[in-house]
Amino acid sequence: MKPHSSLRTILSDKIMKKNLSQRLVWIAIALLMPGLLNVETRSESILLKGATIHTITRGNLEQGDVLIQDGKIAQVAESISTVADRIVNLSGKHLYPGMIAATTTLGLLEINSVRATLDTHEVGRWTPEVLSWRAVNPESELIPVARANGITHAQPIPLGGTVSGQSGVIQLNGWTVEDLMVSPTVGLHVWWPSMSLNDTPKELSNNPSGWKSPKDQAKQRKQRVREITEFFESAKAYVAHRKHNDDASKIPNWDSMRAWVEGKTPLFIHANEKRQIQSAVQWAKEQDYKIVLAGGQDAWQLADLLAQHKIPVIYEHTFTLPNRNSYTYDTQYAAASVLAKAGVKVIFSEGISRFAASSLRNLPYSAAQAVAFGLPKEEALKGLTLYPAQVLGLGNRLGSIEAGKEASLVAFTGELMDVRSQVTEMWIQGERVSLESRHTRLYNKYRNRPKN
Repeated sequence: MKPHSSLRTILSDKIMKKNLSQRLVWIAIALLMPGLLNVETRSESILLKGATIHTITRGNLEQGDVLIQDGKIAQVAESISTVADRIVNLSGKHLYPGMIAATTTLGLLEINSVRATLDTHEVGRWTPEVLSWRAVNPESELIPVARANGITHAQPIPLGGTVSGQSGVIQLNGWTVEDLMVSPTVGLHVWWPSMSLNDTPKELSNNPSGWKSPKDQAKQRKQRVREITEFFESAKAYVAHRKHNDDASKIPNWDSMRAWVEGKTPLFIHANEKRQIQSAVQWAKEQDYKIVLAGGQDAWQLADLLAQHKIPVIYEHTFTLPNRNSYTYDTQYAAASVLAKAGVKVIFSEGISRFAASSLRNLPYSAAQAVAFGLPKEEALKGLTLYPAQVLGLGNRLGSIEAGKEASLVAFTGELMDVRSQVTEMWIQGERVSLESRHTRLYNKYRNRPKN
């Protein structure tokens, strides 16, 4: 054997042994990781025992059990005797389906005053191809904070322009944005133009050069609505053309409208003022479009109209100050109750205001405030769980505790809308999720600070 062949053999043996040892280390880590992280795997069966179960759709079980298998709810009953891999005692706890945060900027922004952490807006008025979920930061510190108060899913939405893009639904647990993804496209977002008129005389205007008469303003409003109509008509024409001409060139901007044209996703129209909402509803009726109203500050004034056309409202203004001096202090508190009494589905949202993402953890208290001003408790709970799931096309998967649905569940020390209640356990798709957040880390840090 040549000297260099012997050396090559020795080196090869060493490399093989090194690679083998590395493989063994990684295998050991893979086997030990679930135990180190205290995470249940989806293949594991889990029996939750003794909780007060708020099913949302079938009343409450004062003391019941829930069996989770393969990430789904397998059984809900007063008592389950099936042998499970893991048993969790929830005696004295209240079990709810995870809350769903609709129309939020969670994951798209971190610190409002730091531009590099903002990814909410796209350039341009017509950007239907934008998919907001792609910009979500899975490492956002705001996600664990929202999760720690019982929110398991969210709908981050794109902002800016007239047609700002499409939103998806994410779960609040995962390493990458792909892990978070639940449904990439649940709606197309349209920001309805203002219908207000400024009747200030030109000589009193703050901007005389840009002043327009009420008549000219009315023309401008009609023109903006006409532009929206033409945009959607063009989208339908493009999709129809592509359907019959496979070799036609693809235009991403128009091609992204296919799901909406085929009726797979609704339009989310963002409007707050009464005349805005009236205009949007009239337009949807004329065009025969299925819409969801988001924002809805003045929606309570049009409750019967919205109920007549079966338009759900994502209500973002429970704690917004009344926008008229003539309104009573509780106008926005009672708005959800007025809508629900008329037969409108009300979904609660913290909206997209400056600090809405960081205060998303307060979502259940918007519903609680509405209950204090007349909304039935059952409707409020549905507005946090079942109704958003239905509007987002996930009603057969999320929003209630029923056999066959996803095991995204939250255990509280008390009732969900009670500010004194604490979340003690959470599962998303059958996996136990950590409730640690920046808040808990800081609490523990300063609680253990030196006393001297």
